[in-house]
Amino acid sequence: MDAGSGPALAQSWVCRNIQDSMRAYLDFEKPVAELEKKLGELKAVAASGNHRDIADDVHKLESKAQDALKSLYASLTPWQKTQVARHAQRPHCIDYIQALITDFAPLAGDRAFGEDEAIIGGFGRYHGQSICVIGQEKGSDTDSRIRHNFGMARPEGYRKAVRLMEMADRFSIPVLCLVDTAGAYPGIDAEERGQAEAIARSTEACLALGAPNVALVIGEGGSGGAVAIATANRITMMEHAIYSVISPEGAASILWRDSTKAQDAATNMKITAQDLLKFGVIDHIVPEPVGGAHRDPAAAIAAADKVIHAAFGELAGRNAEEIRTARAEKFLAIGRRL
Repeated sequence: MDAGSGPALAQSWVCRNIQDSMRAYLDFEKPVAELEKKLGELKAVAASGNHRDIADDVHKLESKAQDALKSLYASLTPWQKTQVARHAQRPHCIDYIQALITDFAPLAGDRAFGEDEAIIGGFGRYHGQSICVIGQEKGSDTDSRIRHNFGMARPEGYRKAVRLMEMADRFSIPVLCLVDTAGAYPGIDAEERGQAEAIARSTEACLALGAPNVALVIGEGGSGGAVAIATANRITMMEHAIYSVISPEGAASILWRDSTKAQDAATNMKITAQDLLKFGVIDHIVPEPVGGAHRDPAAAIAAADKVIHAAFGELAGRNAEEIRTARAEKFLAIGRRL
């Protein structure tokens, strides 16, 4: 399936909805899972029509399950948010594109080495206006995850992003970046082709844009692999997304030489949207449906749409120099605040 084409995107959306109907529960969601299992059994009994009216029982159990879910998600730890951010059934880049972008025309290749499907990019229309979209796609099943390399881009992926940003800038087209990666691909072949240089060039291209750019961290924003496309005028995050210089597992391996201490690392690294908003690293948090974006992808994407549209509205009417200056000052101010 070509992840960039309209029909394929629609097919992806249908497949993801089917997956969502077979919900995968995280470890900390077991109490909710048990309630919802009981609820499913009760609904099946009610549907059979062979028992007394149990509508009141169904309603009470639904309320109990919903209350349990609200209570659980109101006090997630950073490690639990990390698990939610990585949930396989969260809406991915192609889901956002399919829902928000019309007339999307994907472009492939970096014009130097080849194509990298970890990064999807192209042009389309957003609320009737031309837009360039660049996003990291993890894939939603085994085949697509392998094809998209789990969202971990090689140098050609970042060079493709640079090519698209330069093209957008030439025609003063705003750029939307959808961030969802554990980090840039660390393989030997990527290093041989200049991974660090490609990331640096992509970050430089973001800073040099005279057109406004908005980045949304939809799941996991990992290290330079995320920064390479997230150096934007406005950075937003989904409520249960994470954004960090290194994965909790990687940090635990370095600090304690023990990857099992990832939970401690996540707590101390301040990787949640709430912490990053407090530090001024991001500009806005997009609220997710109760239970996370994976429970109601359409509602999560609709909430993101409002924030993205408002962000571009704030940047409208500024000239190229004002856009560049404001972006540079934004990032310089992060260190000053801290």
